[in-house]
Amino acid sequence: MKKFIFAFLAALPLVLATPAKAEPMTYTFDTVHSQVIFYVMHRGFSNSEGEFLEFDGDFTFDPDRPEDGSVNVTIDTTSLTMDDEVWTDHTKTKFFNTDEFKTMTFKSTKVLKTGENTALLTGDLTMLGVTKPVTLDVKLNKVEKDDEGDSTAGFSATGKLKRSDWGMDYGLGMIGDEVELRIEVEANAKGGTNE
Repeated sequence: MKKFIFAFLAALPLVLATPAKAEPMTYTFDTVHSQVIFYVMHRGFSNSEGEFLEFDGDFTFDPDRPEDGSVNVTIDTTSLTMDDEVWTDHTKTKFFNTDEFKTMTFKSTKVLKTGENTALLTGDLTMLGVTKPVTLDVKLNKVEKDDEGDSTAGFSATGKLKRSDWGMDYGLGMIGDEVELRIEVEANAKGGTNE
């Protein structure tokens, strides 16, 4: 018994010195250096590009445990631009019905690590009042901490969806059903323990 007590006391400093598990840091989007872009086929001729200029959100991320991360994004659908005033107004009115649905949201449900800097991000996309799952291929471009402990992380994400799954049926046949997504994110976190 004395040997057990002595061994326990000897090991106690090591137990106390073991650092606690780091909590994932919360990153806020740097919207100046982030983009939400989509492409859709126009009459079989070319892929038209659209972009949402106003969005907000955050994500939690720990490079050592990316599967514990989460993402929440709210997109202002009225900020849509198609680089042409008439085409933009038409897309807002006929496709996104921005008078009634001024926002759409994405909330992650699962992160699956697939490589050293890659993962599959699955979440619920709510658009036109309909919620359906979407999976994105995500690549971590870089994460870096400054001397004050603040961290910056950058990701690229791509994916595809069928707009008709959300009830966006207008123009099918002339305008493609499949929509390609491309999202570039740069975000900042204050303090924490991530390197």
